[in-house]
Amino acid sequence: MNNKLHILFLCGWYPSRVLPTNGDFIERHALAISLKHQITVIHIITDKSVSNNLEIISTKAKQITTHIAYLKKTKNPIKKTYLYAKAFLRILRKIKNLDVVHLNEVYPFGIFSLYLKWFKNKQYIISEHHTGYHKPQAEKLTFTHKFISKIITKNATFICPVSNDLRDAMRALNLKGNYFRVPNVVNTDLFFPTENTNNTFIITHISNMLNAHKNVEGFLNVVKKLDSKITNFKIKLIGADAEKYKVFAEKMSINLQKIEFINQIPHKEVVAHLQKSDVFVLFSNYENLPCVVLESFACGVPVIATNVGGISEFFPKEFGSLIPPKDENALLNNILKIHRNFKPDKKAMHTYVVENFSEDKILKKFEKLYIKSLKA
Repeated sequence: MNNKLHILFLCGWYPSRVLPTNGDFIERHALAISLKHQITVIHIITDKSVSNNLEIISTKAKQITTHIAYLKKTKNPIKKTYLYAKAFLRILRKIKNLDVVHLNEVYPFGIFSLYLKWFKNKQYIISEHHTGYHKPQAEKLTFTHKFISKIITKNATFICPVSNDLRDAMRALNLKGNYFRVPNVVNTDLFFPTENTNNTFIITHISNMLNAHKNVEGFLNVVKKLDSKITNFKIKLIGADAEKYKVFAEKMSINLQKIEFINQIPHKEVVAHLQKSDVFVLFSNYENLPCVVLESFACGVPVIATNVGGISEFFPKEFGSLIPPKDENALLNNILKIHRNFKPDKKAMHTYVVENFSEDKILKKFEKLYIKSLKA
């Protein structure tokens, strides 16, 4: 297809001045699609620093126009709903010649997708990444959330979870629709292998640093045990407010000289840390499809991850190890295994990512769905 489409990204999550890395995986989908098509992004978020009820910031970079509405914080649900609707309609007036809507996060932004379909005759597809549809988190979803989500998914032309595991979780909640898996995207021009000349065995962890989700303390427990097994190693703990785990490490009498705590860094800086790593560890209690696992593969770095969510769907066994969640002995043993004699095929790992998760591959998957949506 040669015709350029105009795609509206409706985003419940998206990087903003309030949360600079929130939904950056959605931004990467937008960047991939913008290589061929025009993208307009709408994101609305509460901002405690806003003095007026509503502030809209619009920016343009290449083929992506971004409109972010910052709303004054309020505890009044009626006022909050009013401000969200007002912001959406005000931004919508700025957008011309829209072809297809790409909703990111079913609820509550899907209500805007329903409006565009019912009153503007615009079809929409859905991308979904939310771990909250999995048990036991799904038990916290309200009746209203589930009821409206059923209407939103039923009216979408396609629902695109990043994994089949997430698809099954959504179906278990009776969220019916036409499912088509589209995974996360990796910039394979940015993430690529380099020769590793380390004298020190480097173990890297990158995440949002939420312990209940990523089990950072469990990983540090293993670091404590590792120190009695091998000596020449270094841990890189990278993510939002990583230094907060210094207190836990000190409490556990972990040698702080072995750990480098690196607070949130720009995405482009992540690649250098991965390229210099001997192994990447993700000891999560639950996941969908973490971008950083795929990015590690792209850099030719073996991965040890817990076998949760959709990770196993995209994890060739020769690229590392999948272990049970919370199994600290399994994590320790697999780190030692890689330390002893694991030699990754960096070229094969990078090629796998290029063929399955590169910007061009993900662009083509979404493009086919957009075209089918226009014919619906």
